[in-house]
Amino acid sequence: MLRSRVQLLIQQNVDGSDFFNRSWEEFRIGFGSPSGNYWLGLDRLSQLTMSGRYKVTFDLQSNDTGIWYYAEYSTFRVLSEADNYRLAVAGYSGNAGDAFTRHSGSSFSTYDRDNDQLPSDSCAATRGGGFWCWACDSVQINLPRVGGRETFSWNHLPGGDALRLSQMWLLCK
Repeated sequence: MLRSRVQLLIQQNVDGSDFFNRSWEEFRIGFGSPSGNYWLGLDRLSQLTMSGRYKVTFDLQSNDTGIWYYAEYSTFRVLSEADNYRLAVAGYSGNAGDAFTRHSGSSFSTYDRDNDQLPSDSCAATRGGGFWCWACDSVQINLPRVGGRETFSWNHLPGGDALRLSQMWLLCK
């Protein structure tokens, strides 16, 4: 989806592959290319958002219909690595359904660094991908499609949760 505002690409998942099943270090520094699957990097994201002058927008394409939806959050902040890149997010608007606010207060998790809210499980280790895992649900834009089951998804997306493509953008307020 094209936007006319100044923006910076944070994440892009173009195929629901296991491309995002990466280590803590890789998510920290970033990987991929903005022309394909991409992650900006948690260090850079934290440095940018600590000023509080940013919001985040998700552009989400439904796998079932091909229709584009969006979710925008007027508050978006990622703390430093010392705080496991804990997330602060609020102020939803859009037509995708609010799936991300639930993740506020969560720390980032990867298969080699479990920081999710489930003491008996590691969302990133069992499902793949790295993200601010609350309890292995809601926003799963970095998860692969597994055996025909659509885990690459956004809860409450009209017409079904499964995604074809996701983009996450940082925007100046």
